[in-house]
This record gives sequence, C-alpha cells and structure tokens, in this order.
Amino acid sequence: MSFEAFRIHQQEKDVRAGFEQLEVDDLTEGDVVIKVHYSDINYKDALAATGTARILRVDSLNGGIDLSGVVTHSESDRFSVGDQVLVCGALLSETVDGGYSEYARISSDSIVPLPEGLTLHESMALGTAGFTAALAMIRLEENGQNPANGPMIVTGATGGVGSIAIEMLASKGYDVVAMTGKSDQHDYLRELGASDFVDRGSLNMGSRPLEKALWGGAIDNVGGAVLGWLSRTVKSWGSIASIGNAGGIKLETTVLPLILRGVSLLGINSIEMSNELRDRAWSRLATDLKPAHLDMIAGRTIDFDGLPEAFGAYIDGSVTGRTVVRIGG
Repeated sequence: MSFEAFRIHQQEKDVRAGFEQLEVDDLTEGDVVIKVHYSDINYKDALAATGTARILRVDSLNGGIDLSGVVTHSESDRFSVGDQVLVCGALLSETVDGGYSEYARISSDSIVPLPEGLTLHESMALGTAGFTAALAMIRLEENGQNPANGPMIVTGATGGVGSIAIEMLASKGYDVVAMTGKSDQHDYLRELGASDFVDRGSLNMGSRPLEKALWGGAIDNVGGAVLGWLSRTVKSWGSIASIGNAGGIKLETTVLPLILRGVSLLGINSIEMSNELRDRAWSRLATDLKPAHLDMIAGRTIDFDGLPEAFGAYIDGSVTGRTVVRIGG
C-alpha cells in the first residue's frame, strides 16, 4: 500500500522538499503504525522544509514534528488497533519520520494516548506549542511561581507558544503582559488575557547588571538579548521559563540577578523527558490548562496539499497563532 508523504532531503547546503509516494517499509523503525489524521506547523517545521536551518540529523525524513491519528498496527502491549493517539516532542523530523505523511511508524515509547477531553484536531491545535507551554507552566509552578509575585511577561506573544501561554497564565490568575512587535494584534492578545503590552521595537533594555525590577516572572520565546534583559528585570525569587531562540542563541547577563534577586532560569526541553511528565502535561492540556479560546488561537486548518505554500509566513514572522494540517481520516 502506497501513501503520500511530504519528504525533506538534506545534503550539505542543498535542501529539497516535496510530496512523494512511500510504503510503510520505507519509514523509520517503530512498533506502532498510525494513520495520521492531523499535524500542524511549527517554526521548526518551516526551518526544516525551507532549508533555513539544519533540523534533520539524517539525510532524508518526512517533515512534521507533531501528529495525531489512529493506530492501524501495533506490536506493543501499550496500544491496540483503533486507539486514538498523538505524538509530540519525540525527535520527529529530526531522526524519525514525522507527521507530514498519511501513515507514520513510531516507537510506542514516544506515543501518548489521546487524553479524554481532547479531539485529534484539538491535540494538533495545541501541538508542540501547547505542550511546551504546559511544560513551562508545570516548571514555574514547581519552582514556586504564583500571581502574588507580580505580572508575568510573555515574549513572542502572538506565536503559538506565546498565545497559549498567555491564556494559561491568565486562567490561573496572573496579570499578563504581552511583548510583541505587532500592535495590530493587541485586541487578539487582550482577548486571550493580556492586560498590558510592551512594544518590542521600542524597548530600551539598558546595560546595567541589574535594571529596575518589573516582572514577577516570564515565559520567553525569543532568547538572545531579550532573555538577558529579562534576567535583569525580573523581581526577587521570580522565574523565567526559556523556550525559544528566534532572537539569538547568545545569553549575555551576569550572576547578579541569580545571587542578589534569587532569579531562576528554567530551561524547557519539549523532546527529552520521562513518560510520566509527558503524560502529565497532556493530561493538564485536556483539563485545567486547556485554552478556552483554542479555536481562535488555531484558527487556520489547511489541507495537506497546501502545506508547501504555508511555510514562508513562519520564516518571515507574519503568522499569528497556530495552523493545523489536515492529513487524512
């Protein structure tokens, strides 16, 4: 049985991507075969498909770091034919064939049963973005963050992680400040729960080791100079969840925020973790952390054949919210 897949070939600086016909035996190894119903688009997917950055660690793979669907074959005692499942943060489109394919073959250790309270479509409306935001919330809570610390600032606010994080924080009683360069999206962010805004373009970050303490904590999707500024402006005993690096990978700061204000920098890794933490995050995404405005955040669903034309907007930063890709089902 042949099926369609969006496959990426990466050789040195040359990247070629497009639709191809495959067989299940062409896929990377795994003990569960899934008929893919939905995937999504993340910044990382766009980087890989366009060759803007080297994401694949092997020469050729199907793109798509997320998927949801129904099990059609299983050699695992954890899953049976007909089970609804999802896969996120499991090296898809890095070392394992990803979700841009009508069928996927995945190791059962990487698969999550679809939690009660989520549909297959909703799970991809959340995808890695929602999963990462949930991990950030869990780590912040475990480190003692609470609304009494003061306002939480979210950078990269109109992106998938930022949008979902704003709604999660607001639902837990936080005063949320959104940092964005898109002033035309203030109404959207306000609807999600943002109460104030910082204009990224006019931000004066200063240069002192410690700047005026402004924020109870932060969820940062930008990295680079912005993360350095956050470290210098978070209040005593506040935490920063560091998620992205769209603004650069260098972190320039000093130890003073750590030792004079007790600021914590929490790294969020959405790929490598225990199954217990992975399942716990998805359980909360189906319950208390499920965004009430998920339909608004993920307002775009495109068909599989429209995938190639959708990546450019992610590279140029013009996307707001999330995009679901309808593969089959």
